[in-house]
Amino acid sequence: MNMLVDGEWRIDAYESTNEEGEFDRSESSFRNWLDGSVAAAGEAPKSSEFAPESGRYHLYICRACPWAHRAAMTRQLRGLEEEISISLVQPERYDEGWEFSAEHPDPFHDYEYLREVYTDADPDYTGRVTVPVLWDKQEETIVNNESSEIMRMLDTAFDGNEFSLYPEDLRGEIDEIVDAIYEPINNGVYRAGFAGTQDAYEDAVDDLFDALDHWEDVLADQRYLAGDGERLTLADVAMFATLVRFDHVYHTHFKCNRRAIHEYPNLWGYTKDLYQTPGIEETVNMDHITRHYYVSHGDLNPTRIVAVGPDIDFTEPHSRDELPGGPPAALTE
Repeated sequence: MNMLVDGEWRIDAYESTNEEGEFDRSESSFRNWLDGSVAAAGEAPKSSEFAPESGRYHLYICRACPWAHRAAMTRQLRGLEEEISISLVQPERYDEGWEFSAEHPDPFHDYEYLREVYTDADPDYTGRVTVPVLWDKQEETIVNNESSEIMRMLDTAFDGNEFSLYPEDLRGEIDEIVDAIYEPINNGVYRAGFAGTQDAYEDAVDDLFDALDHWEDVLADQRYLAGDGERLTLADVAMFATLVRFDHVYHTHFKCNRRAIHEYPNLWGYTKDLYQTPGIEETVNMDHITRHYYVSHGDLNPTRIVAVGPDIDFTEPHSRDELPGGPPAALTE
């Protein structure tokens, strides 16, 4: 993979697998917080030089990326469109990394590549250039590029809609669920897709489908993941970002083909239920998703031919409304 090294762009400078052929995701580097935001259950609100002021912050995202999608969904569900601006990079990513275009320009600097935003924040930056990026327009720097932290910040630092995706009474459980689904599911599809050995691939696939089977059972009796299953939370946002991509790209492109999500009655109904939640559908761009995965990963798909299937419909009835709970009233009024 490509990365910045001391502020200079390097091709093939980052090994994505370890000696055992296991996919090894690097940690995010910018980890500042907005004043008053909550990092995790039991932690005091964070204090920094970044005040949660309306119009001050911007999200750089790619519609194809599940990590960026988590941040975009949180912004949309919490009604922060006027508080936090947003812009896109192109879905395809080649040797020069995430890039802007005439279709999706950089709104502030007229840069060609997202890496230039990173070197604006730190001219000597060493690390991968990833989305999402929470950018401070006032200080002209990156606040944070870790999606799980951006999700919590957007929910707890701003007022937005009159509900919370990270309510205080469920924070401990939400944190546990987000952690529980991260390695086997959110990151598990990548562990399978980028595995360098058969053993590493099979271990990742086993972990992935064991976890999917577990949550299939959980969702038989509850509408959502956390608490009594009656409230939409950040845990559902984190899960949905993987599930909505699964059948179109992970099943085939990442060889996660033991079973498709639409073959799981409860997980499929749950995915359709979330997709049809007001505010979610407009954050999903399946054209960008499929173009990114099949075109960007030339090592996995040298022809860069984009698969045309499967023929599934996220807007079909889901029957999940027969279970207790439902979307927050602020989204449906």
